[in-house]
Amino acid sequence: MSSLCRRSLLLLLAAVAAIVALPTGTLVAPAAEARFVRIGTGPIGGTYFPIGGSIANMISEPPGAGPCSRGACGVPGLIAAAVSTSGSLDNVRQLVAGSIELALCQADIARDAFAGEGEFAGHPVRPLRAIANLFPEALHVVVREGAMHTIADLRGKRVSLGETNSGTLTAARMVLRVAGLRLRDITARYERLNRSMDMLVGGEIDAFFIVGGAPVAAVAMASERMPIALLPIPAAEVERLVAAHPQFIATTIPAGTYAGVGATPTIAVRAQLVTLARLPDDLVFAITRALWDPRNRKLLDINPIGPQIRIENAEEHLAVPLHPGARRYYAERATTPPGERSDASLPLPDR
Repeated sequence: MSSLCRRSLLLLLAAVAAIVALPTGTLVAPAAEARFVRIGTGPIGGTYFPIGGSIANMISEPPGAGPCSRGACGVPGLIAAAVSTSGSLDNVRQLVAGSIELALCQADIARDAFAGEGEFAGHPVRPLRAIANLFPEALHVVVREGAMHTIADLRGKRVSLGETNSGTLTAARMVLRVAGLRLRDITARYERLNRSMDMLVGGEIDAFFIVGGAPVAAVAMASERMPIALLPIPAAEVERLVAAHPQFIATTIPAGTYAGVGATPTIAVRAQLVTLARLPDDLVFAITRALWDPRNRKLLDINPIGPQIRIENAEEHLAVPLHPGARRYYAERATTPPGERSDASLPLPDR
């Protein structure tokens, strides 16, 4: 097993260890000083799941643990859990339903939800709020090496477009459309990421789409099991996509990101940490401060995507308004000299 594959497996196991089984619906704290928050992430094998696990560890400080005693400097009394979901669309809907309190979300999906457009046409989620811009996610179209060379070659092929209610599915439809393909031109499947990877390796499908920060663990695992290629998106099609959907940007997946795969031009969208306006301001302030506490940096940097998550970019290109608690943190940080900033955690606000 290669070092990349071993690293991906270790990250996955670490994320799994971070999950706590929590009931959906109304939050119930087992003790007066404790509070739970659930972070909607994405499918196992993708980027959101391990990053969500890292964030959960960073902001957690269970009752009785003591300040910074778990290797992280979190919010006193807070227990956070990363929850695997279908992805961005599912995450927004679960936020509205009260099944989760925080979520990772593609910027285009967050923008559509706030505006009541796209999949949210007629049903705007006006309370959606941002906590931070995190990292860019690249669109991957994964095929067997030599099987095809362009998006147009997907015509007549068996293609997994991502799970229903995923941001990947939304992006896949856009890319197919700009390439002149309709869903009826392919045999569409809507599979979980790891299942899509297994099906490609097993010859049950010809391609799968995934939007994620490179390297995506499932794509890395596929490249270790067989020779793969990534289909490029030509510059002209990238320009049309970006013009029609400003939340997307042009990018290139660097050569060597996956075994035997060269540089691949594609599109990317920014991943953002979001919540709803109803989450208390003081709690969001404390969560934001723990997210950017330099003592927690190591928990992000164990992930290949972690170094891309920088506070310098936290307020850039946000798809929805900042939550007041996060805005307060960034405003105070901007006006406080570096030597005078306090990284001490805040107590939980009154319920």
